[in-house]
Amino acid sequence: MQILKVLTRVYLSPIDLDEAIAFYENLFTEKCWLWFQYSEAELELAGVGSILLIAGSAEALSSFKSTHATFLVDSLNDFREALTQQGAVILAEPNKVPTGANMRAMHPDGTIIEYVEFG
Repeated sequence: MQILKVLTRVYLSPIDLDEAIAFYENLFTEKCWLWFQYSEAELELAGVGSILLIAGSAEALSSFKSTHATFLVDSLNDFREALTQQGAVILAEPNKVPTGANMRAMHPDGTIIEYVEFG
């Protein structure tokens, strides 16, 4: 059971996405490693370095903004079990998403994290 990468979430308008990708590519001196449209949620996502850019309308973003970060993990099921044993609350059970599967959990300190297993 391992956290492979921690992504800081940046929420923005779709018209600002291309400019933000270019900015973070220059800042991290690396290319965008992830880009996809999450049509069901009316969002567009891109990853550069340890930044996860999440673009959408204010309405589309409203239900996502309470999530503080995204942890890429090797086993969603293992993390679900470990989190519940340590007092975390699973807010959204494992679910298929465009990149594999995800879930959301609230840690005992109140921090809300999305856990993603690529697949």
